[in-house]
Amino acid sequence: MPMVRARAPETPLALHRPGPARVHDYLLGGKDNYASDRDLAQRILRVLPQAAGAARAARAFLADSVALLAGRGVRQFVDLGCGLPKADNVHQMAARRTGGTRVVYVDHDPLVIAHARALLIDGGNLAALPADIRDPGAIMDSPEVRRLIDPAEPVALVFSSVLHFVPGAKDIVAGLAAATAPGSALVVSHATADFAPGAVGEAARLYREATSLPVRPRGGAEVARLLGPFRPLPPGVTPLAADGPASEPVMYGAVGIR
Repeated sequence: MPMVRARAPETPLALHRPGPARVHDYLLGGKDNYASDRDLAQRILRVLPQAAGAARAARAFLADSVALLAGRGVRQFVDLGCGLPKADNVHQMAARRTGGTRVVYVDHDPLVIAHARALLIDGGNLAALPADIRDPGAIMDSPEVRRLIDPAEPVALVFSSVLHFVPGAKDIVAGLAAATAPGSALVVSHATADFAPGAVGEAARLYREATSLPVRPRGGAEVARLLGPFRPLPPGVTPLAADGPASEPVMYGAVGIR
């Protein structure tokens, strides 16, 4: 059954080990993190001082992108690998530009889903789906997506600071794109080693060792290929300038339209 396929396997909370969503929360100045997350984040900041600024830059890019798309009439969003709720989330970003927004938040981390359901799901136009973004068919067949996302209308697929953790990212984007209507959009922010290869490589190594997750910073040309059938809007794949103690960008951002 689609509902069974869409559910990510039950993952026990291992708070003694760092988790991507909680490390990201710490870099953004949040409080939903634990000692293991803070330890890894601080070690990353020692080798890559702009990591926190890059996280903020990616979040600002997300807000600008959602506002842009909502202003173009997109009212449906699927936030894939959404991470822990922030002070400003996709449905709030979109609601400032258009009415009737519908958003499905997707993540495989049970803590993320628990927080999303407690803090975000305050109406019928939002859902939190526990699922693995590596299974696009399961996500699009889920009851949450079927209830909220009209396949005949444009939808924005949001991958904010997540695809660098996923092997086969191009296939994931293509699988999701195949189920979207013309006029749909893709929002991507992605880690890169193009401008600070040594520091980013060391940060990725620390991350892999602490979490056992793959981390693959991609170059600008690779990020452009991830867009697949989505035509990049100007200015295309763009380095995201980070504030803070180092000037080299470590993230790219892009918005594409079908």
